[in-house]
Amino acid sequence: MWSDPSVRRVVLARLISRIGGEAAFFVGIWGKAAFQLQATAGELALVMAALGVASLIGASVAGVLVDRFDPRRVVLYGEILFIPAAIGLVFADTLPSLVVATFVLGLVGTPVFTAISSFAPFLTDDEDKLAKINGWIEGASWLAFVIGPALGALLVVTISVDSIFVFDAATSAVAALLILPVGVRKLSAREGEKRGLTEMKEGFAYAYGHRRLRFYIWLGASVWLLFGTFGSLEPLFYRDVLGTSLETLGWVNSIFGLGLIAGTVIAGRLPGRFRNARWLTFLVGLNAVGVLAYVGTDMLSVVVPAGAMWGMIIGVMAPLLRTMIQLNSPEEMVGRIMGVTHIHSEVSHLMPLAVAPWLAGIFGVQATLIGAGILVAVVASLFWPRAAQLDRTRSAEVPPTGLPDPADEPRSVGH
Repeated sequence: MWSDPSVRRVVLARLISRIGGEAAFFVGIWGKAAFQLQATAGELALVMAALGVASLIGASVAGVLVDRFDPRRVVLYGEILFIPAAIGLVFADTLPSLVVATFVLGLVGTPVFTAISSFAPFLTDDEDKLAKINGWIEGASWLAFVIGPALGALLVVTISVDSIFVFDAATSAVAALLILPVGVRKLSAREGEKRGLTEMKEGFAYAYGHRRLRFYIWLGASVWLLFGTFGSLEPLFYRDVLGTSLETLGWVNSIFGLGLIAGTVIAGRLPGRFRNARWLTFLVGLNAVGVLAYVGTDMLSVVVPAGAMWGMIIGVMAPLLRTMIQLNSPEEMVGRIMGVTHIHSEVSHLMPLAVAPWLAGIFGVQATLIGAGILVAVVASLFWPRAAQLDRTRSAEVPPTGLPDPADEPRSVGH
């Protein structure tokens, strides 16, 4: 599959675009808010909430756009729109303006994320190749997680925080050029022309009516409860608990990214028998171990290797979750099912923002982050009986229509 130029272009576009995106988020937006504008936990949560609400809106329409057109066009035009949105962050010199600029960035950026996540079925219909392409796309994201924050840290030290946003715009321009000649295969046709809202409702109806999809979507969303807490408090953990500088946030997140890459490599080598509900549930629960090690001390010497370990766990989990959702989705609804997945992720990401600053004010930043990790472990344990039940009941086909049927099961044995 790597010999396919379209696959290489999609993966490379993902890598370059996300390098700019990771630098802009972890060092640019977080750094500008926490270190330059001295944001409180509540103010930082407001910035993250703006990004989350925008992403929720973007994910709502992105799936319909992917199914109606194809992921190539959604990525192409999304990256083009992302360029002025990234430049807008340069002019955000107050917290209110940063909130607005971050909202716009999330609004145009989320459709790109959804489309890239949906790309693999448009490049192959083979299950093993599907898993490999998802692994490569995920691996590109994780490699960007290493390179992006590190480059962001260098740009902060050598130029300024705002230079990161210009760099982010440039990477989107390159990604658009890479995607332009990509070819996609024709998937199963939709039945007739329908309005966007009807298409969106069908996506939700199918996802909720299919018990395996419903399980994987909710299980994946539970992890975002954790990420939502970290989104509002992690920069403060570095500033107030570890007492480090802005560039340290970038360097450590790059090391976290090395763990993500290692996890993705492991995921790509796992045999098919690991593609099951119990294994995925175990990985979700294992996140708690990574969190407790990462934020359980105030010593940078512990935080760094713990971050790499936690990244490895996520690196194995994320491509596995995406592949299993796609294997259970009819071809004509891949984009909408991935859109539903991202909507649930964004809602879960937003929920902690309402309480995390309040909890941090009572218990402290570090204790709140530790509590978030424990919560995910509890959620995973509650999902375990259902995971075991799903793995005991398997059948062979995903139905050819986009209409929900609770009795329908996946097209591949073992998923």
